[in-house]
Amino acid sequence: MKIVSSFKHMEHTPSLDEKIEVKTQKLKKYFEGNFEVHWTCSVKEDGKHAAEVKVLGPSFEYHAAAVTESLYKSLDQVINKIERQVNKKKDKWKNHISRKHKKSVKEHLIAQATWDEQYWEDRDEEDLAA
Repeated sequence: MKIVSSFKHMEHTPSLDEKIEVKTQKLKKYFEGNFEVHWTCSVKEDGKHAAEVKVLGPSFEYHAAAVTESLYKSLDQVINKIERQVNKKKDKWKNHISRKHKKSVKEHLIAQATWDEQYWEDRDEEDLAA
């Protein structure tokens, strides 16, 4: 995991680095292998604080941004947004895989009905031949 942080129109402080490190560690449980987390913190013209994060991996990319009165609130909101995106994507993937291998009930009933019809037709032919 590689963390890159940049600050625009504000000072870079050790407490911000620590907060970013803690927030990034929350993402570690969702990803394995090599991935990068790019943080951008800035102050807007109206005095509000903005936080933006991009999570980049070999086969995925997530992006979130938030603007609030406090930079720490913005960091919290951004991490919550990324976690929701990751959970949504994983749920979709999980459901996609399980649906892929299951036959629908309708297909099963059609196959059973076809088998029943064929069985009774064959039986009727045997009775007529006998």
